[in-house]
Amino acid sequence: MSAGEHVPVMLAEVIAGLGVRAEGTYLDGTYGRGGHAAAILQLLGPQGSLLLLDRDPEAIAAARARFANDARVRIRHGSFAALAEWDAAQVGLDGMLLDLGVSSPQLDQAARGFSFMADGPLDMRMDPTQGQSAAEFLAQADAEDIAAVLWRYGEERMSRRIAQTIVQARIEQPLTRTLELAQLVQRAIGRREPGKHPATRTFQALRLHVNGELDALQQGLAAASACLKPGGRLAVISFHSLEDRLVKQFIRGPELPRVGRGLPAPTAMPGALRAVGRKHFASAEEVARNPRARSAVLRIAEKRA
Repeated sequence: MSAGEHVPVMLAEVIAGLGVRAEGTYLDGTYGRGGHAAAILQLLGPQGSLLLLDRDPEAIAAARARFANDARVRIRHGSFAALAEWDAAQVGLDGMLLDLGVSSPQLDQAARGFSFMADGPLDMRMDPTQGQSAAEFLAQADAEDIAAVLWRYGEERMSRRIAQTIVQARIEQPLTRTLELAQLVQRAIGRREPGKHPATRTFQALRLHVNGELDALQQGLAAASACLKPGGRLAVISFHSLEDRLVKQFIRGPELPRVGRGLPAPTAMPGALRAVGRKHFASAEEVARNPRARSAVLRIAEKRA
């Protein structure tokens, strides 16, 4: 796989899980570079519709360059968290896909600031036109807030040490480059996990925080539940346990409150969605072709009638 190329993860499993119908209306809420979207479109007939959404302006530009002349396709720049505000989605969806996390083009472009493997500006925003960059957050937040982000979103056990090192280092010079941060983290905690760069959890945590990804996921799942037609399918690919946990809990529905001994058990109210089959993982053959599929988890759900 060459740099910048995006290989869709578990493509066959996603298409099978969505059960694409020729006349249906489907939404790809994380267009990326369109691998999944192109496969869905191939199965749609003249009456079918495909809605494409992404918060990354570069992804939207790629979508327009590829599909702008197809009358079945509508394209919108924005987060899937607000998909319910799109009138095209309000008419009812037969299926929806969310491929979470960072795409290969984003990761492979050093200028986007997502990777600790190449030097670039410490940005990490999915939409560089909005919000606070990672560098701006690290320049302003106190050690306690930085540590909280690293622990909550990266499950980094050395979060306090890293945060204190960052705050101390910025006294002399602000952190503005990806390699500066990666090297600082490595000096602070050393190499603890074989085969994993010591800055992996820190970069993950900052990216999730800067982009508000877990909050967006919760909002997007709720919007999907509202916009799907009865029988409509939701497919979600996640790459981190925090994301997958949210997806699993949302599909499962609200947990019943605990009651005291001798009291009647509350009546279970099913959630709006039901799980379809078990979670899927990429095959060994796919991981060999695309190592970034190694941590992917796919869950399929269907809206109850």
